[in-house]
Amino acid sequence: MTPDHLAELRAPGPFGDDHSGVWLSHYEFYSSSRGNTFSGLHHVQLEHRGNRITATSLPGASSNPDSPLTLDLTVDRNVVTGTWTEQTADAGYYRGARYHGAIQLLIDPTGRHMAGKWVGFGKEFDVNTGPWELRLLDRSTADEVLRRYSVAPEALPSD
Repeated sequence: MTPDHLAELRAPGPFGDDHSGVWLSHYEFYSSSRGNTFSGLHHVQLEHRGNRITATSLPGASSNPDSPLTLDLTVDRNVVTGTWTEQTADAGYYRGARYHGAIQLLIDPTGRHMAGKWVGFGKEFDVNTGPWELRLLDRSTADEVLRRYSVAPEALPSD
């Protein structure tokens, strides 16, 4: 296939849509030291400008208290690619470790859900990966909306 044919096969994406708003970020990771899979949940504010999206967790809005998350993303039609960073809590299990890596997500046709994978390093100098998704909660970034979501997410919303 020629590159022109590949472009025709791509799902129509919401390029140009504004994905700004408050989103629920959910990722999963395996902890080899604890022998179990865990989830990280954050309420994040997305700011979409041009083909760039930045996401920052809201204050107090992590399932792991005091572990802020940031995403730096680029949008190409329905594909989102970029990096993530999480500074774990000083008093938490990972004692203030800073983790970072790459992320790639696909935006569903409604523009209300993104799903994909993350990759990053582990405590034992290994490379880990797992699922990551973002779900739109509110398109508004008004102060009262940001205050409402500046709390720890308790569970994933049902579809």
